[in-house]
Amino acid sequence: MLVLGIESSCDETAAALVEDGVKVRADSVWSQVAVHREYGGVVPEIASRAHIVNVVPVLEAAFAQAGCTLDDVGGIAVTRGPGLVGALLVGVQAAKAIAFARGLPLVGVNHLEGHLCAVFLEAERVPSFPHLALLVSGGHSEIVVAHDFGKYELLGATRDDAAGEAFDKVGKMLGLGYPAGPVIDKLAQTGDPTAVALPRAMRGRGLDFSFSGMKTAMSTWLQKHGRPEGQALADLCASFQAAVVDQLVSKTMMAIEERRLGQLVLAGGVACNRGLRAALQQKSSERGFELFIPPPKRCTDNATMIACAGSHRLARGERADLTLNATATLPL
Repeated sequence: MLVLGIESSCDETAAALVEDGVKVRADSVWSQVAVHREYGGVVPEIASRAHIVNVVPVLEAAFAQAGCTLDDVGGIAVTRGPGLVGALLVGVQAAKAIAFARGLPLVGVNHLEGHLCAVFLEAERVPSFPHLALLVSGGHSEIVVAHDFGKYELLGATRDDAAGEAFDKVGKMLGLGYPAGPVIDKLAQTGDPTAVALPRAMRGRGLDFSFSGMKTAMSTWLQKHGRPEGQALADLCASFQAAVVDQLVSKTMMAIEERRLGQLVLAGGVACNRGLRAALQQKSSERGFELFIPPPKRCTDNATMIACAGSHRLARGERADLTLNATATLPL
């Protein structure tokens, strides 16, 4: 079955066509980064308006890539949450309109489930069930057991800021622009991760995360020392990144030991971070578990992952009607 996926949870308007939950026929994404950069972060009202402007062109681009039409589509999957409710509503309304007009089955997808399914798209090897997943993005930091498609068990989550949010907020303190995560990652590659001592929160206290203390520690350091330049800035970025990565990795290793699972999936936008990828690859070699990481273009927000997750829901017979609504705080 060819499934049309639509994603509009935050600041990417995306549409994709995925065949049988695996083969990507089209992947169309319009990013709003340039629109929000001058504000230092995503402005919900502006995001919603940009989605309205771009949803039809993005859909048209997807069908042009695939060389097909709506006549070839067997079902529609759309992100229904979590995310910015105004942004979500644009995608949901577009999906419902197409489903109603064409008589196509429709299913709503959790954005986080989409990230967990990205690893199954056009991959040479895929994890088996059950497996552990570390899902880290701008809005979420969670450790999950994936028992099957659509069956997930939450083991731990952030108590405050998500990892990606902490990167962006610290980057704003450092004047690195938006989004700051990739800039910090790039600077960290040439920095000394031991140069600045930063706290590691929640040590030995379950599988939950906390990143607000690191943000406060960075603010305090900058008030005392001022903004560094050159190598000193790279050292500070490397120290901050190491503190975030250390907490993510240590909690994930605790979960692997507790659940005795031999496979780990890294998912979400922060899965693009080179420090985190390298740290988990090293742990995988040391401890012998299999590590699965989607390519970077599948880690950031896109509609292929929504179509993949939706394909499995449609195959199980799930259907949404025209009362389908957006939910800003939809749990996995």
